[in-house]
Amino acid sequence: MSEEAAITIDKLVVRYRGKPAVNGLSLRVPKGSVFALLGDNGAGKSTTMKVLAGLVPPNAGRAEILGFDCWSRAYDLRHRVGFVPEKPRFYDWMTVANVGWFTAAFHRPGFLEHFEDWIGKLGLDRSKKLKELSKGGYARVGLALALAADPQVLLLDEPTSGLDLLTRREFLASLVELAAEGRTILISSHSIAELERFTSHAAFVKDGRVMLSATLDDLRSRFRRVSFRAAGMAFDLASVGTVLQSQRIGKYEQHLLQDPDADGLANLRDHPLISDFEETAVGLEDVYAALMARPEERRAPAPVRSRSEDEFENELSREGV
Repeated sequence: MSEEAAITIDKLVVRYRGKPAVNGLSLRVPKGSVFALLGDNGAGKSTTMKVLAGLVPPNAGRAEILGFDCWSRAYDLRHRVGFVPEKPRFYDWMTVANVGWFTAAFHRPGFLEHFEDWIGKLGLDRSKKLKELSKGGYARVGLALALAADPQVLLLDEPTSGLDLLTRREFLASLVELAAEGRTILISSHSIAELERFTSHAAFVKDGRVMLSATLDDLRSRFRRVSFRAAGMAFDLASVGTVLQSQRIGKYEQHLLQDPDADGLANLRDHPLISDFEETAVGLEDVYAALMARPEERRAPAPVRSRSEDEFENELSREGV
């Protein structure tokens, strides 16, 4: 995978009725990557996708794909970029085959053949009218149209919404194959746990800005969960790393740390008042939940008072902690 950027966004600002939907967002997506754009509803993901697709002009900043400005050079990008919006809309009276034939008129030779291949892979009935399709079937038509252009860059805004589990996993697995051929995929989705298996990079978006962007390997190394029993004193972990989440029940503590210091962890592990120390990696979903939490939720421990310490210890034993 090349480190050359396929998508570059710099201090992007988009306002709707004077309110920022995207507020100074910067992002770099390497060529050949499968890049996950993660954030809650209203974080600015869909607006960012529309800017990249040349559908919405920025109020400030810039967005480029393959060196072309996404707004002023949108025509040059038309055959190089495939876009699937969160809620695609087609002429519903057309059949699946009709919409492929109609769209092919706006593309280069070979589009229709590729479209026919993709509707077969995605399990679509070419003779069925679009208005008769399920939500998942409708979404698969959008995917087939985007992939039929054989684009260098794919922009997918919640593309697996409405797909059944098997189709969803097969589609996500196909993204890895497309990236291996040199394509770049930027995918916005709420299926965080599934994306972790297929993406190479992730960016977390909140309030129209990127909070953190990194490779999956980097994320796995930068976030750790530590748990231990402490006797007789409370430990301040600020010197060990940034504490994103904490839970204390009796003598048992569990903390999610960002960028932990190796020496600090070693000192904590060897402290005479600490026992049963464990350090584990965390998944993408855990990182997402911690980063998206409100500041007061990150600072405050969340003791579970409805269970006794003995009950909690028994539960930990059953889970193998």
